[in-house]
Amino acid sequence: MTLKPLKDRVVAVVEKPLEKTKSGILLGEAKEKPAYAVVESVGPEVKAVKKGDRIVYKEYSTTDLKIDDKEYIILKEEDILATM
Repeated sequence: MTLKPLKDRVVAVVEKPLEKTKSGILLGEAKEKPAYAVVESVGPEVKAVKKGDRIVYKEYSTTDLKIDDKEYIILKEEDILATM
């Protein structure tokens, strides 16, 4: 399923970081919600990001969706703080 955002909206896939000890042992998912994602698609009015960009976004300004066990967010371009 492809989500096509409208106007200045961006659809991104949430990345879940793994918690790691100093010795490198992975402990599972981190407890805090991540504030970064990978852009899946952009609306026609979006100028600053493109598909495939990793973004940092305002954590509480998104619409969250879960489709086929994949977590997506929809947010306005103005809520993107940076690209990585």
